[in-house]
Amino acid sequence: MPSRSDLPTLAVVARRSAWPAAAARIAEPFGARRVALRAPPRAPRTTFAMRQGMATTLPWLVEPAPALSWVEREGPRRWLNVVAAAIGLVLALPLMAVIAALIKLTSHGPVFYRQPRVGVDRRALSYARGNTRRHFDHGGVLFTMIKFRTMRVEADRGRQVWASPDDDRVTAMGRVLRRLRLDELPQLWNVLKGDMNIVGPRPEQPDIFVYLRERIEGYQRRQRVRPGITGWAQVNLPYDRTDDDVRRKLALDLEYVRHQSLLADFAIMLRTPAVMLGIGRRPGW
Repeated sequence: MPSRSDLPTLAVVARRSAWPAAAARIAEPFGARRVALRAPPRAPRTTFAMRQGMATTLPWLVEPAPALSWVEREGPRRWLNVVAAAIGLVLALPLMAVIAALIKLTSHGPVFYRQPRVGVDRRALSYARGNTRRHFDHGGVLFTMIKFRTMRVEADRGRQVWASPDDDRVTAMGRVLRRLRLDELPQLWNVLKGDMNIVGPRPEQPDIFVYLRERIEGYQRRQRVRPGITGWAQVNLPYDRTDDDVRRKLALDLEYVRHQSLLADFAIMLRTPAVMLGIGRRPGW
């Protein structure tokens, strides 16, 4: 363990009562690395929690909190998502069979659409911004996401682009499915496989993820939890069309990451059907 003299040192100027919060904000970009923070005279020596899950007992040192077990970190939420996905898949099977038949009858091509997406990043926080040992850092584990096909078969043979509600690549049947969010139903299988949860930040396409990570500070932090079919951003905001839209959604995603809980997941699940049916305000996905 390095001594204090071996660590990078930062001076934190703030009122004594506000010093812990100011130190937390300044030290946050360092992730899990230790850093020396120069405290003002008689600064509070109380324990304070870092916003990114770190804690310190001495305000001039920052170090990661003890690792939590899988059960402590994710167990209850994961079980809720798996049970809800299993029940949802069983209940949705008749509807999914009807949707599959309508897709085949109304357009040429397969029923399902498979696409690579960026999943959870299980690396230590200090490596979340890149890993020089890899030829390319995708920012998380890549997985294949499954959806009902809503576009013409030849429409997606190019670069990865954002989806939008008025996308001219979408079939007539696809517009109905997207409007009601029914094209997302096959992702219940992704939840059972362990790629996703029902609730979490929406998984992005690899090329778009890299683009956003380079343009928006902290974008990769949303990968600290499993991606979801729905999420706090999805039940509150419409489709994102610009970088500023993404920043607004990112703020909600990071709020969810910081305050994730069994109750939060359950509340978002309860709000999602109203969003799907367009009841009240019409946020997008």
